[in-house]
Amino acid sequence: MNEDVDLTIVGAGPVGMFAGFYAGLRELKVVIVESLADLGGQVTNFYPKKTILDIPGYVNVLGKDIVADLTKQLEQFEQKVLLGTTVTDIISSGDGFQIKTDQQDSFHTKGVLLATGAGAFEPRRIAAEILGDNVNQNIHYSIHDLNIFAGKRVLVAGGGDSAVEMALKLETTAKNVKLTHRRDKFRALEHSLTKLSNSSVTLETPYTIKQITRDTTGALLVTLQLARSEETKDVIVDEIVISYGFQTENKIMAGWSIQPEHDAQNKIVVTQNMATTVPNVYAIGDVAVYAGKYDVIATGFGEAPTAINDLMTHILSDVKGPAHSTALTVEDGTVKH
Repeated sequence: MNEDVDLTIVGAGPVGMFAGFYAGLRELKVVIVESLADLGGQVTNFYPKKTILDIPGYVNVLGKDIVADLTKQLEQFEQKVLLGTTVTDIISSGDGFQIKTDQQDSFHTKGVLLATGAGAFEPRRIAAEILGDNVNQNIHYSIHDLNIFAGKRVLVAGGGDSAVEMALKLETTAKNVKLTHRRDKFRALEHSLTKLSNSSVTLETPYTIKQITRDTTGALLVTLQLARSEETKDVIVDEIVISYGFQTENKIMAGWSIQPEHDAQNKIVVTQNMATTVPNVYAIGDVAVYAGKYDVIATGFGEAPTAINDLMTHILSDVKGPAHSTALTVEDGTVKH
């Protein structure tokens, strides 16, 4: 592509997708660049079957359904989306920036909105040395199809929201579910913990996984070691789901010509308007940090209009203030242009 655009959004997770839609409401010419092959970021690739609880107006909605609705919302505008494309450089150029990608795309943009989350991500995997032969095929790091676990004995390992949510979701289809964590307490929302205490999920705490092999029947034999002790116990399961979080990195961003200020955790420091230290470059969602920030999807959704409306006052002449959504014409749930 070889054209000028008003705004380039880097990242097409839920927050980047909503930003693209809102930019459409403000009638900006937008390109969205996403390194993964699909829209939805971590939600699509790791949490499609996870119940999302912190988005207003949605009740017990699955991650994949949130992404599907955001896709329909985004498609109301003709925003250009480049999937499977990595931004290799952003160079200050005249009254804006030159965007370069690994697909030989190069184009000029007036402003940039970074919605990259924590950067490239990879699930934290269980240590290879504790795995016996031929067990990997029954170890999972995300749940894309609940039917795989139907009628089976499942062990979930992890102590955060995702582990608790996975265990509760699996309870609906598995024969039985065990949840193990190295501590007695889980780092999850209080509501989820209440559901967990009222569920049939068996808690195996405080234990760590010491070894995974197969027993004589071919099932997985998991040896659990009691925290701060040599004591062990064995459990027999058919499938294991590991939820130890993610390893992230921003090596690509570190090589860009523009370098907004980062904090010690490699997040981008922003003002109350979501502006970075590079003029006309803004950041929202998990990649952005400011005092008191709490990283949930709902927070990122709220940051998108703030960033876009402020950016417009700098990149466009005679920009008008944002219209309220009630002033727009909507027919059958679709914005009329």
